Amino acid sequence: MPILATAVVLLGACQKPAPQPEAAQPAQQAPAAATPEAPAPAEKPASADTATPTLKIATTDGRQYDLAEHRGKWVVVNFWATWCKPCLKEMPDLSALDTMREHVEVIGLAYEEIEPADMQAFLKKHPVAYPIAIVDTYSPPADFDTPRGLPMTYLIGPDGKIADKFLGPVTAHDIESAIAKAGGPAAAPAKPGEKS
Repeated sequence: MPILATAVVLLGACQKPAPQPEAAQPAQQAPAAATPEAPAPAEKPASADTATPTLKIATTDGRQYDLAEHRGKWVVVNFWATWCKPCLKEMPDLSALDTMREHVEVIGLAYEEIEPADMQAFLKKHPVAYPIAIVDTYSPPADFDTPRGLPMTYLIGPDGKIADKFLGPVTAHDIESAIAKAGGPAAAPAKPGEKS
């Protein structure tokens, strides 16, 4: 499938319609089709090789998350939503990756308008091992592109720079392959007491 067609399919797969300003009319979208098995790397920002994003946000468990405090690890920043089926499908894999890999951490950024109590109820039905924060859709984190579709995942290297970016669902294997490609360990040992 050509790259452009794959991108159109991924964008249409999990997007909530948003009101458009009167001056800009939405373009015709191709009908959504099945999501491909492997995620398509999204366009990297022009400064992706040097971008060192900041992220300070309150999580649903009442704690503060500061991306800068996680230097030295690979951090997966995953934009998602409760209504996005591909997002829900990747959550168990991301949770397992966070639990089983000492060098990898995940943070989920719920990109939707949802009350904290409703998110807590959702997370009781769909528990994950990593922290979740609710993002203000009108004021998303400035150092990350506004998601054009969900899920949208960034891989942040131990140096704090963006190592890779994916539009569409990812698996633990996709993340570990991207880590290896960026110079990280190809296969990491599991955390003490767990299988790899």
